[in-house]
Amino acid sequence: MPITAESFERQGQPCMRLHQGEASAEVSLHGAHVLSWKPAPARERLYLSPNARHAPGSAIRGGIPVVFPQFGGRGPLVKHGFARVLEWRFTGVHAVAADGEAAVFELDDSEHTHSQWPFRFRARLNVALAPGALSVGLEILNADQTPFAFTAALHTYLRVARLSEVALDGLEATPFEDSARHGAPMPASNAPIHFDGELDRIYPGTPRSLRLRDGDTALRIEAEGFRDTVVWNPGATLAASMGDLGAGEHLRFVCVEAATVAEPVTLDPGETWLGVQRLRG
Repeated sequence: MPITAESFERQGQPCMRLHQGEASAEVSLHGAHVLSWKPAPARERLYLSPNARHAPGSAIRGGIPVVFPQFGGRGPLVKHGFARVLEWRFTGVHAVAADGEAAVFELDDSEHTHSQWPFRFRARLNVALAPGALSVGLEILNADQTPFAFTAALHTYLRVARLSEVALDGLEATPFEDSARHGAPMPASNAPIHFDGELDRIYPGTPRSLRLRDGDTALRIEAEGFRDTVVWNPGATLAASMGDLGAGEHLRFVCVEAATVAEPVTLDPGETWLGVQRLRG
């Protein structure tokens, strides 16, 4: 069944609503930001903060922010790079190598991006729906005459019913960097991840498939191209201090991010890199 797309506005920002059978997704052109994924009409699987800002120049809290060309503060650029706060263009529904057919959003370099990062590039976000699944692919083309390096992530906010019952399987054997402890290197935990207080970890070289358990439900999280996984929940104190989140909102989501952080990707002129995250369940 083909993917169909229709335009609409959310808080004054142009967006696209995608349909494939009973499944739907919503994508803002501001940041090519996936705001919603419903595998069935009444089943939202992404978290979007009720206090999220959709204004030009602001990052949207929730959904799937696109992090490029810098993750976090690991470099001289604005935190998490500029891609998530710029306007992308919707080019239509096209055949793509990774998923057959996807809605495609594009961002090119500009004078504005050159003022922060001097390279010519094209970024493309491919959003594909299938029964019970969402696939989001980030594609980066080096359109410059010199090599460049970047870090990137899909900063995915997954809606949960009861945070106290959530567990993430698949990273038990992987050492990690604890960003909540100023980047301290930590040994493998040999246990599923549970969310009790602030948690902010970078797992390098992770398995391609993880499982998020939320009570009696489960979501399979798969990645290709992305080497690492970032796991985040702000905990009660930090959430209450964030104007676009708010007290108690940390109980409604966890972030499981497909990422390339520990070792930047280097592209030669004309080369393309593709990272994909797939959610199933």
